[in-house]
Amino acid sequence: MSATIILGWREWVSLPGFGLAHVRAKVDTGARTSALHVDWQEVFDRNGVEWVRFGLHPDSTVVAGQAIEARVLDRRPVTDSGGHVGERVFIRTQLVLAGRVFDAEINLTSRRAMLFPMLLGRTALASRFIVDPSRSFVLGQPPGEDSPP
Repeated sequence: MSATIILGWREWVSLPGFGLAHVRAKVDTGARTSALHVDWQEVFDRNGVEWVRFGLHPDSTVVAGQAIEARVLDRRPVTDSGGHVGERVFIRTQLVLAGRVFDAEINLTSRRAMLFPMLLGRTALASRFIVDPSRSFVLGQPPGEDSPP
């Protein structure tokens, strides 16, 4: 068994399948699922299978306006921090954190009003990491990044 990795309440993650080398994420053990900010999304059918096409925020490493496609894993109701319930599209993608590569379920939503384009929930964290809420960016800053808010 490998050593336990401690994370702070915010860290940098990578989503290589989407071309995102560095995404600022809030590590939230109070949230069951992980969420990624998208500017827009549309569900479509491909050979009888449900897929979603979406656009990421313009300050990402993906070219603004470039659409990303992923197979829809599920649609589930999610309760946001304000207590509002809404159905969200879930996808599965590779996530890289602290040198560990693993598949994670992520729901797509608008997080425009939030400081972090990604929320990393406890399902992705379980059995992989321990969170120390008194610490921040334990894993350091990605190359070329200043200390964010």
